[in-house]
Amino acid sequence: MNDLRLTNTLTGEREVFTPILPDEVTMYVCGPTVYNLAHIGNARPVVVFDTLFRVLRVLYSKVTYARNITDIDDKIITAARERGVGIEAISHEFAVKYREDMARLNTLPPTLEPYATENIQPMLDLTQRLIDSGNAYHQDGHVLFAVESMEGYGDLSGRKLEDMLAGARVEVADYKRHPGDFVLWKPSSEDEPGWSSPWGRGRPGWHLECSAMIRAHLGDAIDIHGGGRDLIFPHHENERAQSCCAYGGDFVRYWMHNAYVDMDGEKMSKSLGNVRTVRELLESYPGEVLRFALLSAHYRSPLNFSGALLDNARSALDGFYTALRNAADVEAEPVGLAETDAFAALLDDLNSPLAIAALHAASKALNKAEGSSRARAKGVLLANAEILGLLTDDPEDWFKVGAEGALDSARIEALIAERTSAKLNKEFARADAIRDELTSAGILLEDSPQGTIWRRG
Repeated sequence: MNDLRLTNTLTGEREVFTPILPDEVTMYVCGPTVYNLAHIGNARPVVVFDTLFRVLRVLYSKVTYARNITDIDDKIITAARERGVGIEAISHEFAVKYREDMARLNTLPPTLEPYATENIQPMLDLTQRLIDSGNAYHQDGHVLFAVESMEGYGDLSGRKLEDMLAGARVEVADYKRHPGDFVLWKPSSEDEPGWSSPWGRGRPGWHLECSAMIRAHLGDAIDIHGGGRDLIFPHHENERAQSCCAYGGDFVRYWMHNAYVDMDGEKMSKSLGNVRTVRELLESYPGEVLRFALLSAHYRSPLNFSGALLDNARSALDGFYTALRNAADVEAEPVGLAETDAFAALLDDLNSPLAIAALHAASKALNKAEGSSRARAKGVLLANAEILGLLTDDPEDWFKVGAEGALDSARIEALIAERTSAKLNKEFARADAIRDELTSAGILLEDSPQGTIWRRG
């Protein structure tokens, strides 16, 4: 078996993956700040690292995948005030909706899902450790990390300290010794959530949360830390600074980041009004279509998300499910995931476009297979799909699931029965009218000697 190779953001090189422990892997991916619905850009790292999780589970006997929930943040506080509820109500609502939406993309649940508010003590411990080491200081109720105290600060993002402030969202404040110093702990007013600390009642800074939760749940150092490219600076740069200064060592062996999602060629942003939530898109497309679309480009390449991309994804999946439906009379021969061409493609820095090409080849092979070779061909197609998290539906169900507001299955079946009766009674005008009605509703009919089958177009 070939080695797993991953591109390490810190070195800029594609490296052979070697975990800290021989047969165990620890992976941490930054999860959501739960104040709103997840958009399709938020979903890309979830799908990317879910795919990596599937690959790692084939290669190693123990894989611990942690994805946090940030349930204390200024955006959550603002959302709670606007709705007149506590932050717990907001964070609980959107954490539940996040899990629901991601599950519909066929993503596996992470091994661990630590909540920020349940890890306050590790955050206090880390903050005190950084003060004691001379890497942080207390000023005007705030505790800040002193960026000038760390040699190599900026190595992850490839920026020099004197240059990295330009264009960055850096708060300029009198209590900072250097403009780039970032908050570890900040004071809370009486009407804001807060916890007791040696520096007064307050709450943690965003960067502190992940560093503390990683150490609390995974140890001083982990194998893989992932997230979107937008997190490289300042979030992951600051995580690295905190953890390396507090505990020494490398903290993370392999940093991985996926590229951005653009909408119809434009950067997705609220100001442009082109942000599309996963929940909104799921009203029009099955979750597998969204997953397929997100995997259609290499994770390190920008993804242009559009209606055409989704339609192409749906068409490809229809083809795969058609191959499976045509082989419904055959029991698939079990095929190991590590034997598949899709798995081999994913070993090469998660080359999902090449893995999808393997899926097309396997579907084509099944369509051409005859006799006893059909069982093997069906097993190969399903195994290639499984490592990508695809083709999990029953083929008949796949073609009968449409968007909200579409004709339901019972109504479609009734119209098909009426059409069959009309043809038998030589009422061909009525039969044609029913076909036209179904076609206009996106329902495609296929007549055969065994009867009429249908699917959504």
